[in-house]
Amino acid sequence: MGIELELHSGRPRRKGPSQGTLLRGSHDHGEALSRVLSTLDRHGSGKLGWVDPYGDTLFNEQEAQVARQEVGVLMQGCTDDQQKAALMDLAELLEACAATPGSYLWFMGD
Repeated sequence: MGIELELHSGRPRRKGPSQGTLLRGSHDHGEALSRVLSTLDRHGSGKLGWVDPYGDTLFNEQEAQVARQEVGVLMQGCTDDQQKAALMDLAELLEACAATPGSYLWFMGD
């Protein structure tokens, strides 16, 4: 199980190619990111707890702004370098999404 990330300039299409909106992706740390996010309470107040490890989740730039504040706390609880690398990628993409009006960060679970 893993979660891949893609930053899009607009709302990506869930079916069919979304290459026209794709700005950047992170496909190297899916399993580690899934392990970190699985520790979160899905019913808590944080945004990252909403990420579905088995489906797709979209964050717009406002949600990304809120979620990026959660990454620092998660980084402190990391147990290995793979998780830290996954969270660093996530932090960069959340930052880019928050700074790009109309953008979306797509969490693609499997």
